[in-house]
Amino acid sequence: MNSLPNSEKMMELVTTYGGKILLAIIALVVGLFLIGKLVKAVKKVFELRSFDPTLQTFLINLLGITLKILLFISIVSMVGVQMTSFIALLGAVGLAVGMALSGTLQNFAGGVILLIMKPFKVGDYIEAQGYAGSVVAIDIFATVLNTPDKKRIIIPNGPLSTGSMINYSVEPVRRVDWTFGIGYADSIDAARNIILGIVNADSRIHQDPAPFVGVVSLGDSSVNLVTRVWLDSANYWDVFFEVQEAVKKAFDASGVSIPFPQSDVHLYQIK
Repeated sequence: MNSLPNSEKMMELVTTYGGKILLAIIALVVGLFLIGKLVKAVKKVFELRSFDPTLQTFLINLLGITLKILLFISIVSMVGVQMTSFIALLGAVGLAVGMALSGTLQNFAGGVILLIMKPFKVGDYIEAQGYAGSVVAIDIFATVLNTPDKKRIIIPNGPLSTGSMINYSVEPVRRVDWTFGIGYADSIDAARNIILGIVNADSRIHQDPAPFVGVVSLGDSSVNLVTRVWLDSANYWDVFFEVQEAVKKAFDASGVSIPFPQSDVHLYQIK
């Protein structure tokens, strides 16, 4: 049995597959370039039409991944691989990869659920999975938060879509609660008037419902007054800190004491 020399075998392979491989490489480069341009164009259209920012990142990433998978299948077909066998092989590999990456698929499904149910959107301040922050992006597999002190938190979409969550931004109006303690010897009415004077003078605080001040408990060393007011969510933290400081200064100026826990120690001499 005659066998072709190695050089002739090499030439035969180059002749048979060289053109296909070269064409596939060109198609790959051109395809990736066109996909990048298309994704950018779609992103620009979303921005011009003020498309929901929550969906933008998810759909753009999904579009890019889908187009790259289709491009890869086309390239494999151009090289000469039989698509029937390739699809069967791809299905087997996909099953194995799916079982190995079950958690990742759950995160993908969680991302779809979040986009359908919309419990929050980009820009909302939420608390979930033990973390709190402003939503920066909802990606295919995870949601990205930024904390007030600029820490970036990445939470997988799977547990996020099935766990408990607090959305602080969904309602336009929120209630602020403070508890101010005064001494037992101080006048409750005087303290109440001081607090109401401060909150009623603040234009950011709503008068409907009207601000409320009442005795919430009689503590070990103080009479505790709870104060509740309503305001726009955007003003929550500014009002929270400023009113608390203003009440302390007004109490000091009016002689209303703010007691702190203390103990009386009695010493007895044993004879």
